Amino acid sequence: MLNSAGTDSYLGVSGNLSPADYQAIQLFLSQNCGIELGDSKQYLVKSRLQPLLTKFEMSGFTDLAAALHSNAFSAQRLKSAVIDAMTTNETFWFRDERQFTELRDKVLPQVLAQKNGSIRIWSAACSSGQEPYSISICALDALRASGKNRALQIIGTDISEAILEEAKRACYSDAALSRGIDEAAKAKYFQKSYDGYQLNEEVTRQVRFQQFNLLKSFTALGRFDIIFCRNVLIYFSDAIKRDILTRMADSLEPGGYLFLSSTEAMPSGIGAYEMVRSGLTNYFRKPI
Repeated sequence: MLNSAGTDSYLGVSGNLSPADYQAIQLFLSQNCGIELGDSKQYLVKSRLQPLLTKFEMSGFTDLAAALHSNAFSAQRLKSAVIDAMTTNETFWFRDERQFTELRDKVLPQVLAQKNGSIRIWSAACSSGQEPYSISICALDALRASGKNRALQIIGTDISEAILEEAKRACYSDAALSRGIDEAAKAKYFQKSYDGYQLNEEVTRQVRFQQFNLLKSFTALGRFDIIFCRNVLIYFSDAIKRDILTRMADSLEPGGYLFLSSTEAMPSGIGAYEMVRSGLTNYFRKPI
């Protein structure tokens, strides 16, 4: 309960967020994960970061802002917690279903026909795992339809270590499954467990997860045949968007595919991709 001075009366935690503290938090997020907060997101910052003041025994946002710009090893847990709290983890199964239909029926068959080796797919900003697992289900369907036995690796990355732990567990509630999974798919791919529904090993074995910051070099991730980078670039400046997409083109094999969300456009000035126009949806291809 807040008193009239904006201070938690029983925890002694200040709820005030000064302009200087807000600017320090803005700078930290921009430099460390590319999130660009406007000048009117104070309420968002306060609502998401207020619980961290108590968790890390800080008297207010001034202490938090100072710690974010400290090089002390003890500040690393706080920095990770702030990034976790400020990262939006909105996701659901087969989000934008038309893209997954295109992936299953056209893109994956084309990739299977073009190469004999293993196929690698990157799900960037994968959140709690629904996107890479949806990709895995589509890939299983495509492989069955092709009659081919091909090694497939799906890499799911996210900046939030906490959300990746959820993804690795691959256990979802009724509410989470209701967002994109019908009863037939639920019966086919999930087993009831004591705390939810466990995704079958047939789907999970093709997927591995890795904490990764899109501002860093992609070299260590290797090369990919398909990249999903959906609903994350909206948080970045135009310059960072162009940088990420240019480096993703370098990570794609010739003839590889890139999926942005259906509401995102390719920024101007990037010539590394050609648009693929489909009756279902649009996506991008790196020329051979």
